[in-house]
Amino acid sequence: MRVLITGGSGYVGSRLTYYLLEKFSDLEIINYDISLFGDEHLPKDSDKYKYYKKDIRNSEDFEGVIKKHPVDVVLHLACISNDPSFELDSSLSKSINFECFEDLVKVSKANHVKKFIYASTSSVYGISDNPRVDEEHELKPITDYNTLKAKCEPLLIKHVDNNFHGIVIRPATVCGYSEKMRFDLSVNILTNHAYINNKINIFGGEQYRPNINLNDMCRLYEMLIFKDLKKFNGEIFNAGLQNLKISEIANIVKRVVEKRKSEKVELNFTKSDDLRSYRITSDKIQKILGFNFQFSIEDAVEELCENFKNGNLTDTFNTKFQNIKVLKNKLEKKEFI
Repeated sequence: MRVLITGGSGYVGSRLTYYLLEKFSDLEIINYDISLFGDEHLPKDSDKYKYYKKDIRNSEDFEGVIKKHPVDVVLHLACISNDPSFELDSSLSKSINFECFEDLVKVSKANHVKKFIYASTSSVYGISDNPRVDEEHELKPITDYNTLKAKCEPLLIKHVDNNFHGIVIRPATVCGYSEKMRFDLSVNILTNHAYINNKINIFGGEQYRPNINLNDMCRLYEMLIFKDLKKFNGEIFNAGLQNLKISEIANIVKRVVEKRKSEKVELNFTKSDDLRSYRITSDKIQKILGFNFQFSIEDAVEELCENFKNGNLTDTFNTKFQNIKVLKNKLEKKEFI
């Protein structure tokens, strides 16, 4: 089997790549990514792994790679992720996150790709007081990033048929260790500050955030890559385990780091006008697909602490770990158009 991962150089994509290469000897992976945020962490090319540093907005290049390496599954992760990064250059972000999307679907289908998996986002629901937001909940995205993620979903679903299966995943905020580490995601940010500075600054704290451990994210994509999706063709699934307040997440981080370092971690709360708060339920993916979550937020914090301790994570306040700062720097230097 051969899988093409767009965005395979990113936070989720790179961890998934290493996970799959380590687990399966008969799986070939193609990483199709312009690698805006770096590629020094990637595996070397081999019989099982090929890296194409290319732009998803060029459908001819995309088709050329698929023709050269006939692909069974496309996993579409590539995007300018999160609201602040998107808003640095909304036209650029729109061209990457939305305008080229249907062409990728059409090219994949025309070249006999069997399965197209799209990573949307659980933030398409917007702000909600409902404690159990499921896939039937009305979509009320509050930012352009979320709006365009939502608009891509029907563009995939309208092309599915008996020979071309499509699935939409709406992941919660991902947390945990990756070879391409990000410290601009809530659990990861809090753990970085707690471990390095013995202090966490919490803005607000009452906002709910759904989370999914990166290890479970990889396990889910593994399932979707190998599972016969005929019965689930065109379905949409939430993917998140824990819905906790930011203050609750901070206290988990505090507890784990204090245990690990035998040092006190200080919590400081500041009022915030960030009202984004929502909770999701992932009952559907567990009942219908049979996926079982195995890793928690606490497990993610433990894993991050272990990688701090063993030296895999150093200089972690460097801007290279924050996508918005990397992108802003590249835009100012006109390194990416």
